[in-house]
Amino acid sequence: MLASLRWPGRPELPGGNLAWSFMVRHSYGEFALFVGELPGEEGGPAQPFEVWANGAEQPRGLGALAKTLSMDLRANDPAWLKLKLDALATVAEERSFEMPFPPHGERRLFPGVVAATAAVVRWRCEQLGVWRARTQPAATPVLDAMFSREEPQTGPSGTLAWAVDIDNPATGEAFTLTLKEVTLPGPDGSVTRPCAVGFSGNYPRALDGLARLLSLDMRVVDPAWIGMKLRKLLNYAEPLGSFMAFVPGLPHGERRQQTWPSTVAYLARLIIHRYAMLGVLDEQGYPLREMGVLESPETVDADEPAAMAGRACPECGNPTVIKKDGCDFCTACGYVGQCG
Repeated sequence: MLASLRWPGRPELPGGNLAWSFMVRHSYGEFALFVGELPGEEGGPAQPFEVWANGAEQPRGLGALAKTLSMDLRANDPAWLKLKLDALATVAEERSFEMPFPPHGERRLFPGVVAATAAVVRWRCEQLGVWRARTQPAATPVLDAMFSREEPQTGPSGTLAWAVDIDNPATGEAFTLTLKEVTLPGPDGSVTRPCAVGFSGNYPRALDGLARLLSLDMRVVDPAWIGMKLRKLLNYAEPLGSFMAFVPGLPHGERRQQTWPSTVAYLARLIIHRYAMLGVLDEQGYPLREMGVLESPETVDADEPAAMAGRACPECGNPTVIKKDGCDFCTACGYVGQCG
């Protein structure tokens, strides 16, 4: 039943958990890929529940992809996870490369790091029996909740789309985010929904993998699902990747900037804003109308970004002015005010 689907967050593990690791060697270096695992029930095989990358030579944007894929590992829908990994398997980047592949180190050719990462995660999941034949068919609650498994194709008249430019001078990125949209029937008439996301310009190519994951999430009929995925990315930070950009969704005529922790965090905020413009989500990323397909947890998600308490900043308008070394300091834009 679709109503039984929940999206659990990362489990609380005071004693830690085991993780399988693999060294990914790509064209520009290497990094460690980890698949976190929980003990199986009644002595069964371990269950993978998260994936993350560690190392200075991982491509930018791959950490955000791993964070999003971790939520799919916890969806309790093996067919949905397979669909996600299939989508990543053909992501082509600047150059292909060969890499020793488990278990015996035979060299395999991959079109990019995203595809190689997906292949390694798939191999470990297969090793743990995620898709092993069962006596009863496995439930596919997320897969069954999609309004379209394939990206809707346009006719000769084209389709609606929304585009916005992103410029991060800290990382030298300047690209356009485009949301392809489709009109669906709703209880109160038709509703416009994004169905795919893409990028063009100068951006980390690993974001193409993130775009494929989010495009599938957008086609789950209950917008609570994509809202949950996007909110998880709002606090995604990168070293030396923070930058100032305008805040979307402000009242008409009001303009202010704030510091965003990464390009990924800002594009997630922009996508939420577009859903709010369409009357599907609010500006915080929560559905305006509960559909009853997905059941949200009652507890507050620990991954949700928390606002820093403080006084209103006269420069950027955010309530983030604190005392630092005896002076008023804005943690959002760096404004320094009265001292003493």
